[in-house]
Parts: sequence; C-alpha cells; structure tokens
Amino acid sequence: MINCRHLRRIPLLCVAAFFAILCGCSAFSGAGSASGSQKQTAELFAMDTVMELTVYGDPAVLKSAEDIITGLEHKLSVTDENSEIYRLNRDKQADVSEDTLELIGFAKDICERTDGALDITVYPIVKAWGFTTGEYRIPSADELQKLLETADYKKLQINSSTVAIPDDSMVDLGSVAKGYTGDRLIGHFRANGITSAIVSLGGNVQTLGSKPDGSPWRVGIADPFGGEYAGALSVRDKCVITSGSYQRFFEENGVRYHHIIDPSTGSPAAGGFVSVTVVGDKGVLCDALSTALFVMGKDRAFDFCASAGDFDALFIDEDGRIYITAGIADDFTPSGNYKDAGNTVIGH
Repeated sequence: MINCRHLRRIPLLCVAAFFAILCGCSAFSGAGSASGSQKQTAELFAMDTVMELTVYGDPAVLKSAEDIITGLEHKLSVTDENSEIYRLNRDKQADVSEDTLELIGFAKDICERTDGALDITVYPIVKAWGFTTGEYRIPSADELQKLLETADYKKLQINSSTVAIPDDSMVDLGSVAKGYTGDRLIGHFRANGITSAIVSLGGNVQTLGSKPDGSPWRVGIADPFGGEYAGALSVRDKCVITSGSYQRFFEENGVRYHHIIDPSTGSPAAGGFVSVTVVGDKGVLCDALSTALFVMGKDRAFDFCASAGDFDALFIDEDGRIYITAGIADDFTPSGNYKDAGNTVIGH
C-alpha cells in the first residue's frame, strides 16, 4: 500500500516563517522601519505555492508585482489549458511570448551545461510517478524505459519565436519558473526605486540590497529531517534557492520516492543528497542548478562546483552532513543538531 505524503507546503511555510523572523518582518502591511522607510508586504498563492513579498518603499509596486506573477503563471504553467506551455505540449509547436522563449532558451542551455542532469522534457516521467496529480504510483521498468525514450532536451527546437518538440515529448519549466519570476520581481522593484526588498516564492528566496538598517538579510535553510531549520545564510543582493527530497514524496513498503527525477534513469535521484541550496546573483540559474546538482550526486556535483564561478552551494547529505562552498562558508550559521556536525568546505 502506498503511503502518500505531500509535504511540499509544510517545510516551505516553516522556511517562510523563519524568513519573516530573521528579517524582522511585522505581520502587518505598511509597518515602519527604523530608517523611516515604509515596509509593505503582500502574500498570495500562485505557481502551486505560497508567495510572500516584502519591500521598503512605495506600496504600488506590490500590486504590479502580483500582476507580473500571475501573468507569468498563465504563460508558463504546464497544467493551465490556456498557457503557452500547455499549448506547446498539446500541439507540439507553438509561437510563444518573449518571456516563454527566453526561459525555454535559458533552460535548454542549462540542460546542456549540466550534461542532462537538468532536462526540461522529463514531464511525462514525472507525471507517470503521479507527482503532478497526487495519484502516486511506481511505474514498471518497461514503462520507464519507454518514457525515457521520449525525454531528450536536445530534440527541442527554437526558431525565432516558435518552439517545437517531438510528437511524444512534453516540456515542463517548473525547475526554472519561480527563479525566473523572482528575477523579474527584483528587476521590477529596482526599476521603481526600491533599494531594499525580499521575496519568498515557495521557499525560493531572493533579495534586493540589504535590510533598511544596512545589515544583511538572514535566510533560513530548512532542516530536511524535520527540525525547525538547519541554519541561516547572511546575504545581500543574492538568491537562495533549495531543492530537497523532503518537499514532495510518497512511501511504499518503507521506501521513500521523491519528486526530483534523474533523467538518466527515470527514477528519483539517488545521489546521496536530501537538500541542495544554490546561492547566486540570478534566481533562474540558482533554481535550475539546485535541481541539477541534486541529480548529479556528490562527486559530480562537487566537481561541477569547483569548475564554476557563478554560484555557491550548500549540500546536506543523507547522513545529515553539510558540505558548503568556500564563497559562502563564512556566511552560514548552523543551528540545532547541525552546530556540532562539522561543515566540510568544498570547491573554489
């Protein structure tokens, strides 16, 4: 019998609550700050998750920010029958907007950069496991083999504003959509004179500048083993995005099956990680790489980090050990059981 446990919102809301505490956020919109600027907050449900937006300045930017989020969701959703991605998956060819075209192009580049550890065409496999519907099941080996033949990002074609995929293929931008949305929001805030802001898009945290008093934002990293949090990262003008096996999974006969699919096997990734957090300047990159590094597993992921210069990362393995790149090692403060676990610095 399958024990279905959809835990996505529980840990993310814990992160959001911790994020609010660390950032000194009031529960009320429009609270004043020590520097005299007005704190404005908004909360909405979009892209299948709770989103929290906080800016210090003009409240009008929050209304237009919500419009940006809903506009992108209507373009990028894999389940909305009116979205561009749904139309592409149905018709196998579609003229798409600039946003969708840009995101598909970027995602395909990351698929290539990670040698397929990220593959935006694995949607039929994810669907077969039931992670899109909640009707969880374990596909047979024969079914997975057939589905693996449909997944290949290299067959995705982009020509001007037209995107085309093979007849048996489907695209899902869930691994990059929230990161891209966060980038759009931060750009929107900056263009409208905001110098201090933080957004949490279902656990994807992106910051603009520092807190109004000049101190860094402190972003909580969820404890994948069920504790309150593993620690906090101090950041300015950075994105902090996590992928974890604890976010969505089901169990059968005592075995846990999570939603992060390895494109090479069609099964949940088994590289030894339970949580991967990527820190960098661009949310869309951090979003994509948090998934790809999780799939890669330790040796490959650590080598990838060592050869890259455009992000940092924090890994928690199945034994509760933390591995962290040198660029953020001094910015991380472990909590609870992780205080004495001993962090291993890798890369750079």
